[in-house]
Amino acid sequence: MSQHISRKDLKTDEIRETLAHGAEAVMSHQRLLGIILGAAVIVGVAIFGWRIYSERQTLKASAAFEGAMKIFEARIRAAGEPAESGELTYIGEKNKYEDAAKKLSEVARNYPRTNPGRLARYYAALSQERLGRYDEAQKALTELERSSDVELAALARLQLAGVYQKTGRTDDATKLYRQLVDKPTTLVPKPLVLLTLADHLRKTNPPEAVKLYNQIRKDFPDTSIADEAEKRLELLGPVT
Repeated sequence: MSQHISRKDLKTDEIRETLAHGAEAVMSHQRLLGIILGAAVIVGVAIFGWRIYSERQTLKASAAFEGAMKIFEARIRAAGEPAESGELTYIGEKNKYEDAAKKLSEVARNYPRTNPGRLARYYAALSQERLGRYDEAQKALTELERSSDVELAALARLQLAGVYQKTGRTDDATKLYRQLVDKPTTLVPKPLVLLTLADHLRKTNPPEAVKLYNQIRKDFPDTSIADEAEKRLELLGPVT
């Protein structure tokens, strides 16, 4: 006799099959969820680890930068003049800035992704500039000028303009000063840049220098910058 499946049995099989597929879907979903959660945990641990590593690197960089800056800011004493107990001093600027450039470059090289490392690179460039190594200073400052750090970029641009001024690139210096006038920052404020630009133009364009000095006196009265502008106007004398 042929086997006949009753409607009741058929319905039961369908329910069982549906339940089986549902269970498989749930298990698959759970496995996927587990994979996602596992990956999230790994990413979280990696981020946490990187944060701890970055903080430690920054602490190390800060200590190294502080030590290097003690050299950069060391007092120059006369030959035979005694130094105070524990004070770092130098007889001549050349040795001082040679040591500063070396130490600051080490900090910049060892901790390039930290703020102290970037500042070390800036002060290393200043050391090179004070040693008269303008090509090296210009190269470093030009790279820093492109930094995403607005304040650091402005500081580098101001110093780069000074390097251009010392090496006879007066037009390039003027261009950078005007850029800073248009986009001043907290560390490179507008009155300071105006004063620097006016000083830069005293010989090549005295009338504009006078105009800038007067602008400082008008826009920033009762400030030390305005007092400096007043003194420079007196030194400049009448301009026709």
